[in-house]
Amino acid sequence: MIFRTTAIAAASVFALASAAQADGLRPVEAQSIKLGKASGVAYYTVERDGFRVVATLAEEDQAPIRLEAVLAPGQSVILSTPGEASARDAIEVSRQEDGVLVRNTTVASN
Repeated sequence: MIFRTTAIAAASVFALASAAQADGLRPVEAQSIKLGKASGVAYYTVERDGFRVVATLAEEDQAPIRLEAVLAPGQSVILSTPGEASARDAIEVSRQEDGVLVRNTTVASN
């Protein structure tokens, strides 16, 4: 039931937002993201203190997880999967001047 609600909310965001550009997101524009078995959306809004990035991920029949971070130029945030492998799947959200880039990447495990 929670997944269905999240899916409906994500679909609404997509309906209201245009597709992401290759050079990055625009404010309030949603981009589909996938991390391991979880999928969801990421978008940002422009605020006085910086760009508020919001990423929401959920697995089927699981409660969604939402991350919010305010990024200044040059800052980034990484969402990653837990694991013991030498590298983990990750999503990097970075602010570059007046734009935000969302990309899949890998990070080294500690």
